[in-house]
Amino acid sequence: YKRQMQKSITDVMQTLAMAGGSFEVAVTPAEAPSSVGIDHCEFLVAGHAGVPRRSLSKVASGGELARISLAIAVTDTMTATVDTLIFDEIDTGISGETANRVAKKMAVISKDHQVIAITHLPQIAAMADVHFMIEKAVQDNKTVTSIYRLLDTQCVEELARLLGGSTITEAVRANAQELCHQAAAYKNK
Repeated sequence: YKRQMQKSITDVMQTLAMAGGSFEVAVTPAEAPSSVGIDHCEFLVAGHAGVPRRSLSKVASGGELARISLAIAVTDTMTATVDTLIFDEIDTGISGETANRVAKKMAVISKDHQVIAITHLPQIAAMADVHFMIEKAVQDNKTVTSIYRLLDTQCVEELARLLGGSTITEAVRANAQELCHQAAAYKNK
């Protein structure tokens, strides 16, 4: 099982802009038996070729950590008994082509699992089948959180806001619409 898990996670890492990266499960005897067993288990990762494996807890890049977490979450060994996967800001430290790869991987997973993602990247948000807006506001000196489902037109506007910030031009809106079309084309393959 350990070898299968290591291979599966390493294989997924290759598809997430971590070419040559690897994942290993190191099991060593614990100093003394405890309530969690007689062994110490540690995940060791190398983000890219030529980089030594280090403890997952010491991986410096937020983007690497996010992609490794995604690789762990999506392997067959991990998702066999899970119906819903939740990714809270899986976009940390990534952009551009890496964000596209993460978005595509999440779209593939969503064919067999419910995927809930909290994101600020338009590439990832565009892949969703359903979009929700979460907003916080102060009312009567209390912070109130609201959540509501976005209609398709609202989704394009929100993607445009993510792309362009406070100034949404027609070019930014067209870019957001194009992201939606590209995501739909990918999901319908």
